[in-house]
Amino acid sequence: MTSKHHILIVEDDYDIAEQVMLFFKASGFEISHIADGALVVDWVRANNPEAILMDIMLPNQDGVECMRQIREFSMVPIVMLTAKVSEADRLKGLEFGADDYVCKPFSAAELVMRIKAILRRCQGAPSAAQEAAVVVDVDQLIVAIKGNTLSLTKVEFDVFAMLYQSPNRVFSRQQILDHIQPDNFDISDRVIDSHIKNIRKKIKQIDCSPKIVESVYGAGYRFNEQQLDA
Repeated sequence: MTSKHHILIVEDDYDIAEQVMLFFKASGFEISHIADGALVVDWVRANNPEAILMDIMLPNQDGVECMRQIREFSMVPIVMLTAKVSEADRLKGLEFGADDYVCKPFSAAELVMRIKAILRRCQGAPSAAQEAAVVVDVDQLIVAIKGNTLSLTKVEFDVFAMLYQSPNRVFSRQQILDHIQPDNFDISDRVIDSHIKNIRKKIKQIDCSPKIVESVYGAGYRFNEQQLDA
């Protein structure tokens, strides 16, 4: 790494936080640590970290609510850290825009590698407005529709790009899940519904038809080119 990336760790268990911070510092990261959920949102707004590792169970304000508020003004990559393993908890986190989800106990070394991978894929920004109806830049993780850039998380980008690259082809939830997260033996394919919901919401926010990403009853989802003119 040629420069230090600034990472925020939000964890009220100081033993876990210390272990994670040691690994990230050894890998060349600049680290900040917060243990109180009530302090997170204002700190993020003021300091603009490049990624956040956030526990769900926090004092005064839980991690999911922190993430929901952060997503109102920032698309900073967020990896949720939690002892919870239920599908409902994962769906809730993904619905509010989590980029990844790591259950305790976890390998701190693996966590560093995940963050490095996310940062590599999130680097870059659009240089100019695009004239094409849809622009998907897989190097910079950028999607633009009719010149308007969508603020997608890494996972949402992967889902959209998969559908876009094979227009009108129907992909099942399991096929999409296998594409975005190959090691998904303990994850229900219903998490895809949450990602699709988020993508459609963001498409609607730029005054385009959310039916560009179309559901096919009993089969899955597809990219519907005809809806670009809707």
